Amino acid sequence: MAVELIGGAVVGAVVSELLSAVLEAKDKTIQFKSVLEKIKTTLESIGPVIEEIEKYHEELDRRKGELERLIEQMKEGKVLVGKCIKIRWWNCWSKPHYHDKLTDLDEAIERFFKFDLAAQTARDGMQTLVKVTEMHSVIMSSSVTEMKGLCLPPKPPEFTVGLDGHVEELKRRLLNGGVSVIVITATGGLGKTTLAKKLCWDEKIQGKFGDNIFYLTFSKMPNLKLIAQNLFQHKGIKVPEFLSDDDAVNKLGNMMSQIGQKPILLVLDDVWSNSKSIIEKLKLPLPDYKILVTSRLAIQMFGDPYYLKPLNNEDATTLLCHSASLSESDSNIPDKDIMGEIVKGCGGFPLALQLVGGSFSGQAGVVWQSRVMEWSKGHYTVDSDTDLLDYLEKLLDVLDTKAIIKECFLDLSLFPEDQKIPAAALIDMWVEFHKFHQDGVQAMDKIYELHTRNLAHIVVTRRLAGDMDKYYNDHFVTQHDLLRELAIKQSSEGLVNKRKRLIVDISGNDLPDWWTNDEQQKVTARILSITTDEKFNSDWCNIEPTETEVLVLNIQTKNYSLPVFMEKMSKVKVLILTNYYFSHAEFKNLELLGSLSNLRRMRLEKVSIPFFVQLENLRKLSLFMCNVSQAFENYSHQISDSLPNLVEINVDYCSDVVKLPNGLCDILSLRILRITNCHKLSALPEQIGDLENLEELKLNSCTDLEELPDSIGRLHKLNNLDICNCISLRKLPEEFGELTSLNKLYMRGCSRMWELPSSILDLENLKVVICDEETAALWEQFKPILENLKVDVPKVDINLDWLWKRHS
Repeated sequence: MAVELIGGAVVGAVVSELLSAVLEAKDKTIQFKSVLEKIKTTLESIGPVIEEIEKYHEELDRRKGELERLIEQMKEGKVLVGKCIKIRWWNCWSKPHYHDKLTDLDEAIERFFKFDLAAQTARDGMQTLVKVTEMHSVIMSSSVTEMKGLCLPPKPPEFTVGLDGHVEELKRRLLNGGVSVIVITATGGLGKTTLAKKLCWDEKIQGKFGDNIFYLTFSKMPNLKLIAQNLFQHKGIKVPEFLSDDDAVNKLGNMMSQIGQKPILLVLDDVWSNSKSIIEKLKLPLPDYKILVTSRLAIQMFGDPYYLKPLNNEDATTLLCHSASLSESDSNIPDKDIMGEIVKGCGGFPLALQLVGGSFSGQAGVVWQSRVMEWSKGHYTVDSDTDLLDYLEKLLDVLDTKAIIKECFLDLSLFPEDQKIPAAALIDMWVEFHKFHQDGVQAMDKIYELHTRNLAHIVVTRRLAGDMDKYYNDHFVTQHDLLRELAIKQSSEGLVNKRKRLIVDISGNDLPDWWTNDEQQKVTARILSITTDEKFNSDWCNIEPTETEVLVLNIQTKNYSLPVFMEKMSKVKVLILTNYYFSHAEFKNLELLGSLSNLRRMRLEKVSIPFFVQLENLRKLSLFMCNVSQAFENYSHQISDSLPNLVEINVDYCSDVVKLPNGLCDILSLRILRITNCHKLSALPEQIGDLENLEELKLNSCTDLEELPDSIGRLHKLNNLDICNCISLRKLPEEFGELTSLNKLYMRGCSRMWELPSSILDLENLKVVICDEETAALWEQFKPILENLKVDVPKVDINLDWLWKRHS
């Protein structure tokens, strides 16, 4: 008979039944007493092993074939013992036969637990080690975000209309052999990028090209060496030094010819007219190599372009209803004439239809009618980029009734085109500038509203079930390039020195005319965004942005000098500096940060920090993919002396962090400490218990962290602790039970933790533990005492899209 559930419960029950039968037989028969005594001793000796099997019965469920044979033997043994009881003393010829069978039973049980189970345990230990190693490898790979998956094609939207026929036609061309360049052309907002994404993820395209699909979004001023670097990093290959553009092309060709036998598809999205020569250079002499280009321009030099046309009325109506979340049974469906007027006005442009639909979502039919009458005054049909931009501006002005949402929309223009904007950066900016609540929830609500209105889109690069509340480091915002142009257009109205937002995009050393005037330029902008590329020589002209409260610096270089005019920016509350170059940027004049005397929030990405500058008013510091070990180990610039009033620090994907500075424990104002994805971090400071006001400690994916200091028990205000994916952590200190305010504990992926301290029973305020099934079993023994405790075992998301992080 097949056993439905193989595990400790079944093994223990069968052993117990056999032992009971042996004890009964021992009392009723003397002729088998010696062998029955031996079986009894064997069964009693395996008791602790049975307890272990029960403890890990879920894991042992996979040993069905191995345990089923033993269970059947024990069941047969029980029957055998029953027969022995019935044998009378005069039946001497049966005694040797049954004695041998009982001896065989004892030897089989002993052999299984002494040898077979030991071998299985060793094997399982090796398999566990392999799994842990694989897990470690996967987690570690997430820290080299920019080394793999950089050019992975983004997933298309879940809902599209009017593209299936185009996909089939273009797929036919791509599946043909040979080398060719296919150009998809249309004005902005017609869905060229969406079409390219659908093609990349088509089953047959994936079947032909597989992992050799490379997706690159071009900027207006693309850099061939950076393109080559991205492609090398996408395949996880060390980037060589490129002496020139031609050298980059030659080395790229060699790499592409060696990456595998499958054909290659290179997608170049949003190509501008000045990039035609780059496309020509990327036409590498490789067999079955395709280049798919999307462009607003009909580039003729590679053959007849493929023209993408506007949606027909039926598809446009379908998209409008979907964008407005309307169904056939919805009572808010407006009059057909109103719907027809909107569809006609949008000219079949998906972007316009999505924007209108998002603005009307949840509104009654009369609201549709009223607003359509208002924005249709002087109405015209959209048929060009310029017209669409003007049309979108008109829609935005009329349809938007919340001024704060429009302000948040305009703030998205402060970041470079075609880059994911970290939600955490927007939250920092809006909390200080728009006076949103400090916890970021209100700011995140505005991001979701932008998403709902189709003014932006949220991308979650890694979704962890049960992850810590109010933690948005894996949330990013993207925006259609036309909407970004619209935001820049509206932000750039009026005189330069009178604008609320001043956006400066510098290519090379080509500064705007107003900046290079001899007279010193006074700038009253409250928000200043400056974008520079690798060719910029940091020769800053003299301006006076004395009223600026938010400074956004977007850089792309290995060496960077901070703007000298920062000395005059005493009102700055938020600094966001992001390096989009493939390697870390070195500061030449980091001490200038000290001029920002009122700075409250600072976010630095992919820079090297040699020391911490004195910033007495800084409340939040976020370091993403930075080199910080030198600053942590620089005893002449103690972090506690430089940042004495810090409330929150986030250190994420900083691969050089081995230990935290002891001075960190002297910042008694610290309430939130998040050290995540720092895989070399092996220990926390022994004095961490000195952080008497710490409320949240997040150590997610610190894979080399082996233990928590005993002093952690002194963190009496700690209510949230996250040790997920700390796979080297073997135990919790006995002082863990002294965390009297602990409310939530996150410990998924703690694969080596096999026991919990008895002091757990003192955690009376612990309400939720989020963990894996194996760890949940450890908590079962405490639940009768901790009556209010909920052990949550969320489903594991096997989706590895999060590995591509920022640039997918």
